[in-house]
Amino acid sequence: MKQRPEKDGNEKINRRTFVKAGAATALTAASWSRVVGANERIGIGMIGIGLMGRIHTRNFAKQPDVSMVGICDVYDPRADVGAEIVGSKVIKCRDFRKLLDNKDIDAVVVATPDHWHALITMMACAAGKDVYVEKPLSLFVREGRWMIDVAKRHKRVIQVGVQNRSGPNFQRARQFIQDGKLGQIVAVQDTYCRNLMPGFGNPPDQEPPKELDWDMWLGPAPQRAWNPNRGIYHFRWIWDYAGGQMTNLGQHSLDIVQWFTGVKAPKSVYSTGGRNYLKDNMETPDSQDVLIDYPGFTGICVYREATAGREGLGMGGVMFYGTRGMMSVGRSGYRVMPDRKSNPFNQMANILGGHPVGGPQVTPESKDLYWTEKVEDNTGDGAKDYVTHTRNFLECIRSRRQPIADIESAQEVVTTCHLANISLRVGRKITWDAAKEQIVGDPEASEMLTRPYRKPWDAQLRALGVV
Repeated sequence: MKQRPEKDGNEKINRRTFVKAGAATALTAASWSRVVGANERIGIGMIGIGLMGRIHTRNFAKQPDVSMVGICDVYDPRADVGAEIVGSKVIKCRDFRKLLDNKDIDAVVVATPDHWHALITMMACAAGKDVYVEKPLSLFVREGRWMIDVAKRHKRVIQVGVQNRSGPNFQRARQFIQDGKLGQIVAVQDTYCRNLMPGFGNPPDQEPPKELDWDMWLGPAPQRAWNPNRGIYHFRWIWDYAGGQMTNLGQHSLDIVQWFTGVKAPKSVYSTGGRNYLKDNMETPDSQDVLIDYPGFTGICVYREATAGREGLGMGGVMFYGTRGMMSVGRSGYRVMPDRKSNPFNQMANILGGHPVGGPQVTPESKDLYWTEKVEDNTGDGAKDYVTHTRNFLECIRSRRQPIADIESAQEVVTTCHLANISLRVGRKITWDAAKEQIVGDPEASEMLTRPYRKPWDAQLRALGVV
């Protein structure tokens, strides 16, 4: 194995440096322009070993050009699981800054709860690390712009965990639409239904488990007592830490929409719903409907967590409605249902002796002709897509090229998700100026584009130069 050259000693960043406002700009990776050699292993640090973190730990550990250096989780049993997956001597810690200090780590994988994604990513960039960050990219709109600015300043590679982009079936479906075979896109719909009745219960606040560093888990989020329904897994349904299924599934599904169509932002978003059916102490909606006014077409999101059934081709399933037919696409594959060239209502009118209702007339020659081809693609393999996404990130660490799930496009998509939640919470339509990244004419809603960080973590934003 080729020996790794030593990095600049000025790159080492300790805890006291990080919490001193303004210091990080002097201790950045600007002097570290080394590109990892073709025959050299890439040192990886894993931050967060929950559901997604375990998947990523397994996938990265299997790569022949990776050296698993560190495992970080604020809950000791999860760190133990990560170390067991790696199966070799590895650093274990509760504080991610120990991994950022480590000169043998070239990149980190951030699979924490959502409220930590942005800050860890930015601090990792300043420490000279490339980053694979899970979706959703951010907790609120402004964080995404901060992340982009810091990544650009430090010339870091950022891969976002929207693994559908690495799926060959998604790529073929995207090409089908971009080639115009579905015609003009009129509308898209994302529907996800499952039944969590009666809910997660109402446990009282408690002392945190001794194996958990609760203050570190909270990080920049507001100070709160520990509750089983706040941490460790259930953060998804608490506004302090996440945005419910709108940002969870929404970043996957709307990424498909905006990636396929090339649309970067909505003109307006309206959402309604609430936590109406599940009886627990969670906060985000169990029923949410979203209407998105994209340039040229309409988007609809329907999320249900208190009803039977589930629509779509696997998680992240989306329907595209075009002037030549319909397409459903998801992790198991995609299906194109073409429209006939003749209007079937005209055929009925001919039989009944009535008047044509419009559109192409039915003739013996046209009744079995279609506007586009029929497709049944069942080749999707989500597990392989995760591995391919991992490989794309590693290759981009070496080449310094933009990965397939770049941070700019992720910011565009998660902004749409955040705007939907802002609309839900203020109870009215949100008009969006994408060029200025501002909500138009609504001061109350505009205040929700950002949130304060809890001390001492607020000092990191000043140290990073984003506020």
